[in-house]
Amino acid sequence: MQRVVLHTSVLVSGVRSRAGASHVVLRIVAARALIPIATPALFLEYEDVLKRPEQRAISGLSIKQADDLLAALASAIEPTLVHFTWRPQLLDAGDEMVLDAAVNGRADALITHNVGDFAAAGARFGLPVLRPSELLERMGPWVLTL
Repeated sequence: MQRVVLHTSVLVSGVRSRAGASHVVLRIVAARALIPIATPALFLEYEDVLKRPEQRAISGLSIKQADDLLAALASAIEPTLVHFTWRPQLLDAGDEMVLDAAVNGRADALITHNVGDFAAAGARFGLPVLRPSELLERMGPWVLTL
Protein backbone atom coordinates (compact mmCIF):
# COMPACT_ATOMS: atom_id res chain seq x y z
CA MET A 1 0.00 0.00 0.00
CA GLN A 2 1.32 3.43 -0.93
CA ARG A 3 2.29 5.90 1.76
CA VAL A 4 1.87 9.52 0.69
CA VAL A 5 1.97 13.02 2.07
CA LEU A 6 -1.01 15.14 1.09
CA HIS A 7 -0.32 18.81 0.59
CA THR A 8 -2.99 20.98 2.19
CA SER A 9 -4.13 22.06 -1.29
CA VAL A 10 -5.29 18.49 -1.97
CA LEU A 11 -7.28 18.32 1.25
CA VAL A 12 -8.92 21.68 0.57
CA SER A 13 -9.76 20.80 -3.05
CA GLY A 14 -11.15 17.43 -2.01
CA VAL A 15 -13.47 19.04 0.51
CA ARG A 16 -14.55 21.88 -1.77
CA SER A 17 -15.60 19.71 -4.70
CA ARG A 18 -16.76 16.13 -5.02
CA ALA A 19 -16.07 16.19 -8.76
CA GLY A 20 -12.29 16.24 -8.81
CA ALA A 21 -9.37 13.90 -8.35
CA SER A 22 -8.62 15.35 -4.90
CA HIS A 23 -11.98 14.12 -3.62
CA VAL A 24 -11.27 10.66 -5.02
CA VAL A 25 -7.92 10.68 -3.20
CA LEU A 26 -9.73 11.47 0.06
CA ARG A 27 -12.17 8.60 -0.61
CA ILE A 28 -9.23 6.26 -1.17
CA VAL A 29 -7.76 7.36 2.16
CA ALA A 30 -11.13 6.79 3.84
CA ALA A 31 -11.25 3.29 2.33
CA ARG A 32 -7.78 2.65 3.81
CA ALA A 33 -6.34 1.92 0.37
CA LEU A 34 -3.78 4.72 0.71
CA ILE A 35 -1.82 5.66 3.83
CA PRO A 36 -1.38 9.38 4.44
CA ILE A 37 1.71 10.44 6.39
CA ALA A 38 1.75 13.63 8.45
CA THR A 39 3.75 15.34 11.14
CA PRO A 40 1.97 17.11 13.99
CA ALA A 41 2.77 20.47 12.36
CA LEU A 42 1.26 19.41 9.04
CA PHE A 43 -1.87 18.05 10.70
CA LEU A 44 -2.29 21.32 12.61
CA GLU A 45 -2.08 23.14 9.28
CA TYR A 46 -4.83 20.89 7.91
CA GLU A 47 -6.98 21.85 10.90
CA ASP A 48 -6.21 25.56 10.65
CA VAL A 49 -6.99 25.77 6.95
CA LEU A 50 -10.16 23.62 7.02
CA LYS A 51 -11.62 25.68 9.86
CA ARG A 52 -10.98 29.10 8.34
CA PRO A 53 -14.25 30.97 7.82
CA GLU A 54 -13.53 31.58 4.13
CA GLN A 55 -12.83 27.87 3.56
CA ARG A 56 -15.94 26.78 5.45
CA ALA A 57 -18.05 29.23 3.45
CA ILE A 58 -16.92 27.60 0.22
CA SER A 59 -16.94 23.98 1.40
CA GLY A 60 -20.13 24.29 3.43
CA LEU A 61 -18.53 22.47 6.37
CA SER A 62 -19.56 23.34 9.90
CA ILE A 63 -16.92 23.30 12.64
CA LYS A 64 -18.35 19.94 13.78
CA GLN A 65 -18.14 18.51 10.27
CA ALA A 66 -14.57 19.77 9.93
CA ASP A 67 -13.72 18.15 13.28
CA ASP A 68 -15.32 14.87 12.16
CA LEU A 69 -13.35 14.94 8.90
CA LEU A 70 -10.13 15.68 10.75
CA ALA A 71 -10.81 12.85 13.23
CA ALA A 72 -11.37 10.42 10.36
CA LEU A 73 -8.21 11.62 8.66
CA ALA A 74 -6.23 11.35 11.91
CA SER A 75 -7.34 7.74 12.31
CA ALA A 76 -5.92 6.93 8.87
CA ILE A 77 -2.67 8.88 9.18
CA GLU A 78 0.67 7.27 9.86
CA PRO A 79 2.32 9.84 12.10
CA THR A 80 5.92 10.78 11.57
CA LEU A 81 8.30 13.07 13.36
CA VAL A 82 10.86 15.39 11.87
CA HIS A 83 14.25 14.07 12.94
CA PHE A 84 16.20 16.09 10.39
CA THR A 85 15.39 19.01 8.15
CA TRP A 86 17.15 20.17 5.00
CA ARG A 87 15.81 23.71 4.92
CA PRO A 88 15.70 25.75 2.85
CA GLN A 89 14.69 23.66 -0.16
CA LEU A 90 11.60 25.50 -1.38
CA LEU A 91 10.75 29.06 -2.36
CA ASP A 92 7.69 29.02 -0.07
CA ALA A 93 8.96 28.55 3.49
CA GLY A 94 5.44 27.53 4.52
CA ASP A 95 5.71 24.41 2.36
CA GLU A 96 8.92 23.18 3.99
CA MET A 97 6.90 21.25 6.60
CA VAL A 98 5.24 19.26 3.80
CA LEU A 99 8.60 18.26 2.36
CA ASP A 100 9.90 17.49 5.87
CA ALA A 101 6.98 15.11 6.43
CA ALA A 102 7.54 13.35 3.12
CA VAL A 103 11.30 12.91 3.52
CA ASN A 104 11.29 11.99 7.21
CA GLY A 105 8.30 9.68 6.75
CA ARG A 106 9.90 8.03 3.70
CA ALA A 107 6.77 8.66 1.64
CA ASP A 108 6.29 6.95 -1.69
CA ALA A 109 5.04 10.26 -3.12
CA LEU A 110 4.05 13.81 -2.26
CA ILE A 111 0.62 14.70 -3.64
CA THR A 112 0.03 18.38 -4.43
CA HIS A 113 -1.52 20.81 -6.86
CA ASN A 114 1.73 22.81 -6.67
CA VAL A 115 3.99 20.32 -8.47
CA GLY A 116 6.29 23.04 -9.79
CA ASP A 117 7.02 24.27 -6.27
CA PHE A 118 8.19 20.82 -5.14
CA ALA A 119 9.64 19.25 -8.31
CA ALA A 120 13.31 20.16 -7.85
CA ALA A 121 13.38 19.30 -4.15
CA GLY A 122 11.50 16.08 -4.80
CA ALA A 123 14.07 15.08 -7.41
CA ARG A 124 16.92 15.78 -4.96
CA PHE A 125 15.37 13.34 -2.48
CA GLY A 126 14.14 10.75 -4.99
CA LEU A 127 10.57 11.67 -4.05
CA PRO A 128 7.90 11.57 -6.76
CA VAL A 129 5.79 14.73 -6.70
CA LEU A 130 2.39 14.10 -8.26
CA ARG A 131 -0.89 15.84 -8.91
CA PRO A 132 -3.92 13.99 -7.52
CA SER A 133 -4.90 12.97 -11.06
CA GLU A 134 -1.42 11.52 -11.65
CA LEU A 135 -1.67 9.47 -8.47
CA LEU A 136 -5.02 8.08 -9.63
CA GLU A 137 -3.55 7.18 -13.02
CA ARG A 138 -0.71 5.31 -11.33
CA MET A 139 -3.09 3.47 -9.01
CA GLY A 140 -5.24 2.25 -11.90
CA PRO A 141 -8.93 2.26 -12.80
CA TRP A 142 -10.04 0.28 -9.74
CA VAL A 143 -9.78 3.44 -7.60
CA LEU A 144 -12.77 4.94 -9.38
CA THR A 145 -14.96 2.23 -7.85
CA LEU A 146 -14.46 3.65 -4.35
